[in-house]
Amino acid sequence: MKVFAIIMLTLAGAVVQKQDTRLENIHGKTVLVFTPHPDDDVFGAGGTIALLNRNLNKIYIVIYTNDDKGSYDPKMTSQELARIRKAEEEVSEGLLGTPKENIIWMGYDDGMLEYAPQPKLVEEATAIIRRIRPDVLLSVDPGEWYERWHKTDHRMAAFNTIDAVRAAEFWLYFPNQRLQQGLQPYRVPETYFFYPSPQEANYYVNIDAVAELKFDAAARQVSQFEPAVSQYRSDWEPADLAKAKADMRRQQPRKDGHYVEAFRYATSFVQY
Repeated sequence: MKVFAIIMLTLAGAVVQKQDTRLENIHGKTVLVFTPHPDDDVFGAGGTIALLNRNLNKIYIVIYTNDDKGSYDPKMTSQELARIRKAEEEVSEGLLGTPKENIIWMGYDDGMLEYAPQPKLVEEATAIIRRIRPDVLLSVDPGEWYERWHKTDHRMAAFNTIDAVRAAEFWLYFPNQRLQQGLQPYRVPETYFFYPSPQEANYYVNIDAVAELKFDAAARQVSQFEPAVSQYRSDWEPADLAKAKADMRRQQPRKDGHYVEAFRYATSFVQY
């Protein structure tokens, strides 16, 4: 990445600098995305991921949970729902340009991330960062206060990823990774957090060129939408699909008349 201008301020514990190269314009870099569920990467940052893939960056998607609980259908099982959502995610990310072999599944159950063994969860995410060594990391943000109270997987994924970003810098965190696996310490140069609260968003990516592609990709996650949430079906009725896409267009944030994805941007974290 290019050298950053030394214009710094503190925002929510993070050091923020003005970057010379915008995220959506980088080429040939490695980008690591952490997401709590197999849909949040697409809903929260799908347009940006599509632009990054178009610019020949190498994208890796790390998914904390298998999203195996979010169905009202009494005939659905957790095992079947996990299988469905894995397949949907691979198709959805494939439309955005991410190959399925670049999708990493951590395999935790939906809604159970806060009860995962600690510090094992941080250690696993730290190992991924040290192995991939991204030029840019994208992660879910804790978001609005109501989300921090009610969206437990989002909250835990956000905090765990930040803990791993910090741990990855210092080899004395999980020294076995260096001594036994050859994973060297690594400092993540840039981080962008999707789903930020409006008051903390400080970076916007114009996704006009790929907005419809994002909506198409999101729509491939059929089980995440009604009527399939209540009674599973693997495809759409045309009227339901048209309504879902109209809702996505209406709900997609806009800035200055353009479709955008909002992020909280930072380059490092306070170490004291």
